[in-house]
Amino acid sequence: MARGRFFFGFLLSIASALGLTWLVRRIRHQARVELYFDDGSMLAINNKTSELSQKLTSMADELVKRAL
Repeated sequence: MARGRFFFGFLLSIASALGLTWLVRRIRHQARVELYFDDGSMLAINNKTSELSQKLTSMADELVKRAL
């Protein structure tokens, strides 16, 4: 009985680690632009929401490439 619980816990931990790795990689590859305003507020725009956001993220990518 204890052997089965150990095996289940081991499989659950492996599946959790793989799922977390997949999620982190997926989030890391999303392009987004963060706009900071004078009043301290921030607006985060990813490249999948609208045409304007796609243009902003492409312009930000070009600026980063030129800076490097």
